[in-house]
Amino acid sequence: MYEPIRTKSVHSTMADAPTDFPHRSREEELDIQLAGHLSALLAVTDELRSLEPTEDLDAAAERLAEQVTRLRGGGTPVRAVASGAGDVAALHERAHALAGRALVVAASRADTAVAILAAERMDAHALSSVG
Repeated sequence: MYEPIRTKSVHSTMADAPTDFPHRSREEELDIQLAGHLSALLAVTDELRSLEPTEDLDAAAERLAEQVTRLRGGGTPVRAVASGAGDVAALHERAHALAGRALVVAASRADTAVAILAAERMDAHALSSVG
């Protein structure tokens, strides 16, 4: 009643094909994602430093730059040139959100140093956006 299938399945031919592009591991992908979140947080931190310079923001910027450099395998992060204009409260909210994203990725890759740094920055920006 039914004729048997005589050709190979599309799925089996794709599975047997050699891959001609590199694949990254999960850890490499998380490193890239975490470095991106920290770089964005560094840019917002630099912007805040131009609007309201404090020792806390200076220290945070240096720590963030160190972690981005480590995650990128020695590549130094690009630092933002601050415009000197902007809504401070909105920047603190943005920094808080970015630190939260970094915390989630750091926790999933078990990077304690970055998780602690991100949690500290979340606390600092939460307090600054309220007060």
